[in-house]
Amino acid sequence: MSLFDDILGEAEEHHFGPQEGFAGVMLCASACDGHIGGDEAQAVNQMLGSKSLYSRLSPQQTGSMMDRLVGHLERKGHEQLLLKSYPAVPPELRECAFANAVDIVLADGVVEQEEREFIDDLQTKLEIDADRAKTIVKVMVYKNHG
Repeated sequence: MSLFDDILGEAEEHHFGPQEGFAGVMLCASACDGHIGGDEAQAVNQMLGSKSLYSRLSPQQTGSMMDRLVGHLERKGHEQLLLKSYPAVPPELRECAFANAVDIVLADGVVEQEEREFIDDLQTKLEIDADRAKTIVKVMVYKNHG
């Protein structure tokens, strides 16, 4: 930790809104295995583009938001990005965020141990009922099969 972290870090920090929180969770799902694969990055971009949560943002605003999130991810890692992102996801979008994160993890066809642990942790953080989470995972596996 440098002297600048104490001074500049506070000025740079801000709380995420719902859009940043949701997108941050999706980036974490992509990066939780140590890298963001092409299939996963494409899945994140397509998914965010289809959400009404982002309909009022211009492409430039969305790009700027994603640049900030990727910068946070690169500087602090996916664990810290998740800690900042998930509280900003509104309760009514938590199951949606969970389902989309599962979909992103499944995008490359391989579910690594890190990805399994991430999904388990996300389920806890988003307070998704265990039976409900199991059903969501099952449906997303079916969706991505074949």
